[in-house]
Amino acid sequence: MDTEDSIKQTVLITGGGGYFGFRLGCALSKMGVGVILFDVSQPILEIPEGVTFVQGDIRVASEVEGAVRGVSCVFHVASYGMSGREQLNRQRIEDVNVRGTENVIQACRKVGVSRLVYTSTYNVVFGGQVVENGDESLPYLPLHLHPDHYSRTKALAEMKVLEADGMVLGNGLGVLKTCALRPAGIYGPGEQRHLPRIVHYIERGWFRFVYGDPRSLVDFVHVDNLVQAHILASEALGAGKGYKAAGQAFFISDGRPVNNFKFFQPLVEGLGYTFPTLRLPLLLVYFFAFLTEVVHSVVGRLYNFRPLLTRTEVYKTGVTHYFSLEKAEKELGYEPQQYSLKEVVEWFQSHGHGRKVRAYTVKRFLRDAVLFLLFAVVVLSWFPQAVRASHGETRK
Repeated sequence: MDTEDSIKQTVLITGGGGYFGFRLGCALSKMGVGVILFDVSQPILEIPEGVTFVQGDIRVASEVEGAVRGVSCVFHVASYGMSGREQLNRQRIEDVNVRGTENVIQACRKVGVSRLVYTSTYNVVFGGQVVENGDESLPYLPLHLHPDHYSRTKALAEMKVLEADGMVLGNGLGVLKTCALRPAGIYGPGEQRHLPRIVHYIERGWFRFVYGDPRSLVDFVHVDNLVQAHILASEALGAGKGYKAAGQAFFISDGRPVNNFKFFQPLVEGLGYTFPTLRLPLLLVYFFAFLTEVVHSVVGRLYNFRPLLTRTEVYKTGVTHYFSLEKAEKELGYEPQQYSLKEVVEWFQSHGHGRKVRAYTVKRFLRDAVLFLLFAVVVLSWFPQAVRASHGETRK
C-alpha cells in the first residue's frame, strides 16, 4: 500500500480465514494497514492484534455489503472447488465463485470502495494445452473447453471483475478500479490445501509413481511472493501509481519453471521417503482420473470420497504450462524472491510428519488389499452405467 496513506487505510480480504488470505492480512497489518478478514470460517492461527475477523458468506449480498463499509480496498481471495472432491460440487462452485464475485463487485460499487484486487488463476487460459512462456495477450479458454467447473467459473468471475473497472461508484465519488492476479500453484510452510494432501499420499504409501514427460514444466509461487504481488497491485490501482493496473490481469509466479514432480522431490526425500522411479503415461493417469470422477458422480451422494486425482489435476501437474512475468515486473514492480521447500519440510517435521521405521504388518497388508479390491469392484461395477448416465446428461 502507498506508504503515506497506510495508517489511514483499512482493507477487507474475502477468504481471509484461509492460508493465503490470512498471510496477506498479516503482512498488511505489519505495514500499519487496518485489516478485516471476511470468511465463513475462522483462521486456524491466532489473529494478530490490529486485525479484525468478520464471519460471513460472500454468497449473501447483505453480509458482503455490511463488511466492506468503510474500507478503501477489497482483496477478493475467496473461492471454492480448486482441488479434490470440491471440484465435483458444481452448484457450490457456481454460487461462491460467480455469485459471490458479483456480490463483491456490487457491494464495492454501492458503498464506494474504489479498489478491488481479484485473486484469479492460471486456469482461465489453460485447459490442458501446452503453453510455453505465455503472456496476458492469450485469450480466455473457451468456456466449454474447461475440464472442470472451478476453472470455468473463475474465468467468468475474472471477466466480471475486469469489466467492472471504471464503474461509477454509488456515492458519486469516483469510479471503481479493478485488476486480477493469476497465480501459479501456491506453496509455503503451513499451506493447508495441496501440501497436506501430497504428504498424506506419501505417508500412506500411495505415491508410487510419477507420470507424463519428465521434460514438462510448470510454475509455482511462494506465498510471500504472492503477498508481494497483491500489495503492489493494490498500489497500482491508485492515483499515486497512475492507475497502472486498472482493468489489467497479471500472471504471478516464482519465475522458475520446473517439472512438477522434480519440484516435490525435496519434500518426499526430506521426510525420509524414497522418490518413485516408475513413470506412467499421462493418458493412462488421465483415464484413471476420468473413471474416478465418473464413479464419484454416481456414488458421491452416498459416499463423498476424496478422489486420488481429478482430470484437471492431471493436466496441471503433467502438461507444460508456464507464463512470463514481464508485465508484472514492468507494470507492478514485482520482484519474486527465491525460496525452496526446506521451510516446508521443516514445518511438516515440526508437526510430527516424517518416515517412521515400522514393519509392514499382515494387518496393514490386508487392510490395503481390501481397500484396493473395493475400489476395483466399484469401478468395474459402476463404469458402464455411469458412462451411459453421463452421456444422457450431456444430451440434455
